[in-house]
Amino acid sequence: MLIRDARADDWERIWPFWRKIVAAGETYTWDRGTGEAEARALWTGPGRRVFVVEDDAGAVVASAYVKANYGGPAADVANAGFMVDPARSGHGYGRALAEHVLAEAKADGFRAMVFNAVVETNPAVRLWTSLGFTVLGTVPDAFDHPRHGRVGLHVMHRVL
Repeated sequence: MLIRDARADDWERIWPFWRKIVAAGETYTWDRGTGEAEARALWTGPGRRVFVVEDDAGAVVASAYVKANYGGPAADVANAGFMVDPARSGHGYGRALAEHVLAEAKADGFRAMVFNAVVETNPAVRLWTSLGFTVLGTVPDAFDHPRHGRVGLHVMHRVL
């Protein structure tokens, strides 16, 4: 697998799984019907550093972005988003990408990372806790999950 900074032409390979994941409505707080132009702005817009994972055949199988979560005197706290093509899960792409992004964020001068809204039923919660993130708090019943009904949103944090 190869993890690298994304190029502009990678979006066409990210968009199919981005659309599928958001449309499922299980892990992101974005509108399930988000169109491509808005999705691209959300994922690759100004201030974001975007990464992709290529499998051994060169297919883009995962992507992440990292950006400042706050501005001004708190601009050294990062935020990130991660997606693995659901058809390619279970191969370690998510963990490898997470470890890479955490190291790159630290190298870029961020001192911590925060996730603002991790759906508490998201299997990635196990990944994040195994990588040293802690749940600072949970907003109860904040997310209308299509299978589980109302569930909480975790705020998670880790020092880099």
